[in-house]
Amino acid sequence: MTKRLDVKSLEAITGTMYPPPYDEPCRARERTRLGDPAGLTQFGVNLLRLPPGAWSSQRHWHPGEDEFVYVLSGEVVLVTNAGEEVLRAGDAAGFPANDLDGHCLQNRSGADATVLEVGTRQKGSVAYYPDIDMVAPAGGKPAAYTHRDGTPYENIRRRGS
Repeated sequence: MTKRLDVKSLEAITGTMYPPPYDEPCRARERTRLGDPAGLTQFGVNLLRLPPGAWSSQRHWHPGEDEFVYVLSGEVVLVTNAGEEVLRAGDAAGFPANDLDGHCLQNRSGADATVLEVGTRQKGSVAYYPDIDMVAPAGGKPAAYTHRDGTPYENIRRRGS
């Protein structure tokens, strides 16, 4: 049995489950899950393609999950509480669990960017979005998003370009 993944044969998922209007900048993002087909259970690995203008996510943080990104090609802007930093091919950044400094990547260049994403898989994970009225609550379905007061968003579905 081979351990090699044929990445080109894996299905890419385009778009986001974020509710409007928060879905707009993430509709063109494209993720290919690498950890799942490799049988990994303790951490996830994704290949992220961001066309020009696309964001990886809304700015967010997790109380129980570490995240790490490594830029394979192109250029992205890392947006955090501290401001903005340009990351280019060969650059990396890490986001420890329970660090309230929310983060996201934005492709403001004129060319595609490709990023390797690695993150902890924690049951009951929560994601907080400090800039917007949204939470991904613990135990929620992948498409379960609520307002900060706990009221669920309606009509959640994948939206892509």
